[in-house]
Amino acid sequence: MTDRLQSEPALVQFSERLTNSAAFGALFREGMDLVEETAAYLDGVGRTEAKALDRSVSLTYATESMRLTTRLMQLASWLLLHRAVKEGEMTLSQANREKTKVKLSAADPSPDDMLIKLPEQLQVLIARSMALQTKVRRLDANIHTAAEPTPIGNPLMPQLNRLRAAFER
Repeated sequence: MTDRLQSEPALVQFSERLTNSAAFGALFREGMDLVEETAAYLDGVGRTEAKALDRSVSLTYATESMRLTTRLMQLASWLLLHRAVKEGEMTLSQANREKTKVKLSAADPSPDDMLIKLPEQLQVLIARSMALQTKVRRLDANIHTAAEPTPIGNPLMPQLNRLRAAFER
């Protein structure tokens, strides 16, 4: 029976397949594009828009742009870590250990009554980053919950062993 178990093909880990999926590739591109777009906005048009804001709104702008940047850097770190798994540069278990340094629960944005005072493009970037964060959290839960090793073999073996032990007496 041991020979048969050893000759059976190993179970395919769904979690390892997720990082190689087209969905992960699309999510990776979406995340990296959002990082680039946000950086361009904050260094360009956003800087000009921030100078034209009232003092109280300017403080909200500064806070939200910092939260946005932090959120996107954490998401980019997660995406790059899992791209390394996809490229074979690290294993999923190594990524699981490293991902503890990535905080996918970056601060939520200010209340809506404050956000509506911000420039429209910044509002859109914040909303897109929150949507991306939700997608990454969901994927993270699927990848790393399923990453736990599953015992291979016949699930009835513990019961069969008990029966054998009971009848061998």
